[in-house]
Amino acid sequence: MDYMNKFEELIKEQKARVKMMKEQGDFVNYDELDTIVVGVVGGDGIGPAITDQAHRLLEYLLADEIKSKKVTFKIIDGLTIENRAKTNKAIPDDVLEELKQCHVILKGPTTTPRKGDKWPNIESANVAMRKELDLFANVRPVKVPDKGIDWTFFRENTEGAYVLGSKGINIDEDIAIDFKVITTGGAERIARAAFEFAKKNGKNKVTVVTKANVVKTTDGKFLEICKEIGEEYEGIEVDDWYIDIMTAKLVDEKRRTQFQVMILPNLYGDILTDEAAEFQGGVGTAGSSNIGKKYAMFEAIHGSAPRMVDEGRDIYADPSSIIRAAGMLLNHIGYSEKADKLYKALEICNTEKKYVITGRDTGATNEEFTNYLMKTIEKL
Repeated sequence: MDYMNKFEELIKEQKARVKMMKEQGDFVNYDELDTIVVGVVGGDGIGPAITDQAHRLLEYLLADEIKSKKVTFKIIDGLTIENRAKTNKAIPDDVLEELKQCHVILKGPTTTPRKGDKWPNIESANVAMRKELDLFANVRPVKVPDKGIDWTFFRENTEGAYVLGSKGINIDEDIAIDFKVITTGGAERIARAAFEFAKKNGKNKVTVVTKANVVKTTDGKFLEICKEIGEEYEGIEVDDWYIDIMTAKLVDEKRRTQFQVMILPNLYGDILTDEAAEFQGGVGTAGSSNIGKKYAMFEAIHGSAPRMVDEGRDIYADPSSIIRAAGMLLNHIGYSEKADKLYKALEICNTEKKYVITGRDTGATNEEFTNYLMKTIEKL
């Protein structure tokens, strides 16, 4: 193999992506749309079981908007690991076209093959979707009032270590090389999204998380650009931490309450937000949004748990994560009051615990828990 030619191809791909970023227009205005199309993608594993429940809740909360045709739902079934393996693509072409017909997407977990699996070495569907729809900002909130925790993570979605994760090179039996990329445009837009969020939500501190002392070129560029953007925002303090010590400081009871908004490259954001979710009850309770200028996608942050399906336990899988993501979707398209009702009902149900999800038949099914949520919303 001509390794220099392959590297040249990767550079050409990234230059084309930079050109696309520079040509993009403004964010979509949902108020100006006649109809907001919400795509519902079940994914695979436990994905369809829990996504169905979040879909039910959205239809319940948006009943008037559905009736007036301001909101419509589009079911997209083809993003299963079986279908992706059959086409040998992270997102089959027909599924991608369906996704592009939507304005916002509610997405269940999808299986990402790893070395030794029975599946071909196809890219993560999440990574592919973020690239194809240019969903550059992965926003993950974690809030635990009794611990003084109110964090919002802005994880860059479209570059870093993940964007070229399936395009590494095995030089020979002794050497394997992967690639990491940071662009000026990519770093600028995630930084600005984080600082704009801080400004609009009364936050006075933004923390940049990298490993710029070791990964000097890419992480160094990311850190430098974030700090430059921060200088434009008067009254917002900017500090930076390295990813290794940051994972420790999130469990430091004295320090962790001082963090508010955090900006991170892709890999570090993935790691730190999973740790952060544990304070809220685990990754099964946390949702996330993936925002671009034209499209937005909302998902659970956990995996597809195929073993639960193999054991017939998918009906007992906790839907809280995808339900929180549905709340974030409501907020994003302008229905914040409905989202607030959903979040409040979740808090009540998790406090009352009339129906408890255990992941097994010792607890409630996800349908029973969702019915409980709907009855709770009715009382609000």
